[in-house]
Amino acid sequence: MAAAGYESGSTDPNPTTAMDDANAMTVERLRWLGARYRSGLLEQVLPFWLRHAVDREHGGFITCLDRDGTVVDTDKGIWVQGRFAWLLATLYAEVEPRPEWLELARHGVEFLRRHGFDADGRMFFQVTRDGRPLRKRRYLFSECFTIAAFAALARASGDERARDDALELFRRVCRYVDDPSLLPPPKVDARTRPCKGLALPMITIVTAQILRRVCDDPLCTERIDRAVHEIEHHFMHPELAAVLEVVGPHGEYLDHFDGRTLNPGHAIEAAWFLLEEARLRGGDQSHLVRLGTTILDWMWPRGWDPQHGGILYFVDVHGGPVQEYWHDMKFWWPQNEATIATLMAWAATGEPRYASWHRQIDDWMHAHYPDPEHGEWFGYLHRDGRLSSSLKGGLWKGPFHIPRMQLRCWQLCEELAARAADVAVPAPRS
Repeated sequence: MAAAGYESGSTDPNPTTAMDDANAMTVERLRWLGARYRSGLLEQVLPFWLRHAVDREHGGFITCLDRDGTVVDTDKGIWVQGRFAWLLATLYAEVEPRPEWLELARHGVEFLRRHGFDADGRMFFQVTRDGRPLRKRRYLFSECFTIAAFAALARASGDERARDDALELFRRVCRYVDDPSLLPPPKVDARTRPCKGLALPMITIVTAQILRRVCDDPLCTERIDRAVHEIEHHFMHPELAAVLEVVGPHGEYLDHFDGRTLNPGHAIEAAWFLLEEARLRGGDQSHLVRLGTTILDWMWPRGWDPQHGGILYFVDVHGGPVQEYWHDMKFWWPQNEATIATLMAWAATGEPRYASWHRQIDDWMHAHYPDPEHGEWFGYLHRDGRLSSSLKGGLWKGPFHIPRMQLRCWQLCEELAARAADVAVPAPRS
């Protein structure tokens, strides 16, 4: 189903707030925000993981940690290894060339090389502390975050082997995407109800963006273009004013639990991937900006909780009941993604509602998740903001969404403040 004829700038669900905050993004506020993101990253979040997660005995990182860093499980998620290695190498390349960051990025990459791959070339999802295989999944997230780690290490260090391995693994992922028979069967019998999810085109975009920083192979942009087209024409449904999470092979609406269930934070994450692609390409990228802001305009009012604040996890496209019992919880990562997306949308358009939404989500997020006593952030809250679990990390939560948000928003706030103050902005490091 083609997503044609939609318009960016849908009705603002909070017009009064948007009006009040029309001038919220002053130079002073941008500088204050940038300083908060910077200190949160470098003084609160990153030190927690550097103190508690590095496994010097077996390699890689232990991320299943309680509030104070106590290890609660030694199993290791492969995608989390890739995510942390990506972060460390990216910080080295973009913030400061601290030797510890580069050494630990290599530390993570070496664990992935030794223990991440099965004999068939696919990657594991979960391994023991010493790297013995436990679980393999159909999904390609382990591969994609390993590509990100390899590419980021290549960018930070000039490691040509890491660059070549990242490209080869990306080509392998593309083969899996083009021929799903190479993967285990999906959880729903495709002969009865063929379907596909938003996650794959999304992760293709961000993975190819990271790889493209170190590799000029046209495959990267070709795959981004293909993923953008798929999101626009299959997952964006103007008649519903929604981005669907699961659709039929050609974007068909599926009137079942899976087809009706929206994940607003996930769609909003896709919005900023599109806005980032517009920024990276430069010039007139109005179509990409329109796609990204349209997704945000559709999904913000669906996700924002007007009673308690924050982004809900799942909602029904028609306002009906949702099957997943955690649907109204407030997980950390949708808040992080909404923070990036609203700031990027304001940077791209100057529209007051995006400044308003950014203030709403940023204030709510900082009021509920950071742990001033032990550092890092909590991840799992009840709908009203009460703490559900003291876990700081596991096989799903690790040093990624929060520090990525802090890094990206810090950089963007500094860039926007400098631009607004008519101060030259240094060119990004290559």
